[in-house]
Amino acid sequence: MASAIKRKGSQPAPTAPDEPPFKKILIANRGEIALRVILACKEMGIQTVAVYSEADRNALHVRFADEEVCIGPPPSSKSYLNIPQVIAAAEVTGAEAIHPGYGFLSENPHFVEVCQACGITFIGPNAEIIRKMGNKAQAKATMLAAGVPLMPGSDGIVETVEEALVVAEQIGYPVIVKASAGGGGRGMRIVNSPEELPDLYNTARSEAKSAFGDDAVYMEKYLLEPRHIEVQIMGDLFGNVVHLGERECSIQRRHQKLIEESPSAALTPELRQRICATAVKAAQAVGYYNAGTIEFLLDKRGDFFFMEMNTRVQVEHPVTELVTGIDIVKEQLRIAAGQKLSFRQEDVVQKGHAIECRINAEDPFKFTPCPGRITALHFPGGPGIRVDTAMHQDAVIPPHYDSMVAKLIAFGANRTEAIARMRRALDTLVIEGIKTTAPLHRRIMDHPDFIAGTFSTKWMETFMEDLKRDPAGDPR
Repeated sequence: MASAIKRKGSQPAPTAPDEPPFKKILIANRGEIALRVILACKEMGIQTVAVYSEADRNALHVRFADEEVCIGPPPSSKSYLNIPQVIAAAEVTGAEAIHPGYGFLSENPHFVEVCQACGITFIGPNAEIIRKMGNKAQAKATMLAAGVPLMPGSDGIVETVEEALVVAEQIGYPVIVKASAGGGGRGMRIVNSPEELPDLYNTARSEAKSAFGDDAVYMEKYLLEPRHIEVQIMGDLFGNVVHLGERECSIQRRHQKLIEESPSAALTPELRQRICATAVKAAQAVGYYNAGTIEFLLDKRGDFFFMEMNTRVQVEHPVTELVTGIDIVKEQLRIAAGQKLSFRQEDVVQKGHAIECRINAEDPFKFTPCPGRITALHFPGGPGIRVDTAMHQDAVIPPHYDSMVAKLIAFGANRTEAIARMRRALDTLVIEGIKTTAPLHRRIMDHPDFIAGTFSTKWMETFMEDLKRDPAGDPR
């Protein structure tokens, strides 16, 4: 193992600001986020190691890394989630650190502990923070103690139907039952009446057990038309925590985000200051460091409530990078190497507006996955357009992983220009051989509600119902 690797349990020795934070890192991920980290490392003079499954043998992240290691067959449980294989790849190549990207092992506290035991720096927060914020009931208790506003709900885990009925009566219907260890909409059910509660409560527990191996659930008041606002946080090992502004994530389907933008059209300057300051307070309450996101629900009165914390880099981080000019991935690497944040809160200034569309290999009307080979591909360019992708012509979208093809990001001097540039980009995007959600995004860009910024997390439901009633509106 390389001599630069830290001893078991040690903190990374700070590196000088003008030298690469690491000599070599391994990226424990695939697709566009793996390539995104590799590109940042190339700019910083850091050697990279790509790991890949047999399905990704010809992937771009494998081609562009300095070294590559096959870690197993296509199923993620036997490759990208295989901790011994990932660690072995890091050790055999002499990688000093591991960047987990998002998904897979990025929020797995056991993986962080294994990295530490093997003397490998995990580029993210420690296992204790991930474990605390990954358990939603524990995260809620932590935020309550810190004075962060919470949605009315149960004090912790709700263990029986009888207890659930009492809690629901206290906070008022509708309520939402959520998996304590969950995410992505799994183990989650909305309950509108006492009659519905027993079946939906049991269904949520069963789904949580199947998805996460833990059937614990808790309950909250359910807001009918909230906005989903998240705040990007950066912290270092010296106790400095700053925010990089907010992102609007309300355009989503079944709790899966489709479009993100920054800044949010829903926030006044005063509300923006309050919600961002609260996010910083929330991060400080757990001693947070590296990149993270505090997520809130915002109601029509301007009240906001803590929802969860993501202890990793987000899919939608490019919109924040464009409006702040700060490279979040590079900052992650510096922080993990023991350097202080390279900026202070007063240095963070949001300029312009950015919008991100997630282009997925899915039927744009039914949202069913559409894996396959891309037979023709042209990504748009021009002023204000960024494309984060690992796709190329003749690339194959495998059925084993997330269906993302690309993140299409438009930046403008204001929201109107950003929307216009996104329309132009979607009009000149060519992807053939598979169906994608691009036509759906194009229709959303023209919708009066989206243009006006008057939407909620429930908006897509109405939008899709309108498409069903209007055959000509089918975005295919």
